[in-house]
Amino acid sequence: MASDDDPVPAMPVEPYVLPIEDVLDLHPFEPREILEVVDAYLDAALERGLCEVRLIHGRGKGVQRARIQQMLQHDRRVRSWHDAPPGRGGWGATLVWLDTERVATEATVAEDGEPSPLPCPGTPGEG
Repeated sequence: MASDDDPVPAMPVEPYVLPIEDVLDLHPFEPREILEVVDAYLDAALERGLCEVRLIHGRGKGVQRARIQQMLQHDRRVRSWHDAPPGRGGWGATLVWLDTERVATEATVAEDGEPSPLPCPGTPGEG
């Protein structure tokens, strides 16, 4: 029988694979993980060809919202972003329009020298 002084063996942590959809709920993640998760999610969303995504960060005191929106402000993959309308989460979510045209062009040019942009229709502020 093991005594109270015996260390408990650590259980290996298996990575959790998220399905890449147009909504990412950040509630299950630790606050320190949020920016890393959003960064990886934006890459995966672009690879999947998503034009618009919704990041659900919750309302709370607005700390995660501010951190995420500061990151988005300087991210070359992001065409635009703003708080979600009330029916889609309001202050508890941020809508993000991805710059798939720029990313697709850069990726294609890097591969074969010929740009092949994939524009996203309906991006706010364009027309």
